[in-house]
Amino acid sequence: MSYCRTISHIAVGFLVMSMLMTCSQEPSESGVVVIEPVMIPSENGPPDLSGIWQALGSASWDLEGHTASKMPVTSVIGAHGGIPAGTSVVIGGDIPYQPDALGIRNANRADWANLDPVAKCYIPGIPRLTYMPAPLQILQTDTEIFIAYEWGGNSRSIFMDRPGTTAPLPSWMGYSLGKWVEDTLVVDVTSQMPDTWFDAAGNYHSGSLHVEERYALMGENHIQYEATITDSEVFSRPWTIRMPLYRRLEENARILEFKCVEFGEDLLYDHLRRGYDGSKNLDGTLRVDLIEEPIDQ
Repeated sequence: MSYCRTISHIAVGFLVMSMLMTCSQEPSESGVVVIEPVMIPSENGPPDLSGIWQALGSASWDLEGHTASKMPVTSVIGAHGGIPAGTSVVIGGDIPYQPDALGIRNANRADWANLDPVAKCYIPGIPRLTYMPAPLQILQTDTEIFIAYEWGGNSRSIFMDRPGTTAPLPSWMGYSLGKWVEDTLVVDVTSQMPDTWFDAAGNYHSGSLHVEERYALMGENHIQYEATITDSEVFSRPWTIRMPLYRRLEENARILEFKCVEFGEDLLYDHLRRGYDGSKNLDGTLRVDLIEEPIDQ
């Protein structure tokens, strides 16, 4: 009898799991089945998002699906200089550019190593800072949510008690107003500089960018992050990215220092240094492909 009850319990367990998975699947705009995680409701007010989190994947290289590819430094550091492949985090698969804007994106992509603002250590902006290859730390109170980002030592405040207010001037991080919609933190981000990109693939925006972020706690160690992008000067319609953020669980997890200014100085200012004799490889040798041949007189 005990054996039969055990088998029965196992069968019921598999049935419940099957029902949950079936109910949580919905087709995306691209026709691919997307498994939606089930949000765990909070019983005592808004959920606490405090902690150290990090996005995994290759969205910082390209939000859309892409194959692995070389960087300009692969001839010097080999496979360490490869860009990893990745699936799209854009719901529907592709970013809906207007025709003229797509031409600008393609020009950005053709010379991204020199044009990407992040390569120069400019602040990545929102949403890109969320999925840069470095953790972030959320500190939560009733009136303000503070997010510290390891990349570049950047930070921002999400104001929970200032509805209807605006920023007097645009800034690299923009102006963030937050509210709770049931158990989801919804953040309205406006007044960002037009100079930031969404990734290293040249995907860009104008000064009319409006971002709506959504942070939904999916369990103790996972947040589902969404950002809806609206910019009528560049895109034909609003579009959304979605990805999980994972809690860093290792002992003594913390935000460390990554001050990227010193890493961008050569790209920006090397040609201004005394004794400059041309662009160099990572090992300090001159780039042969950029040495100009002397002109015969």
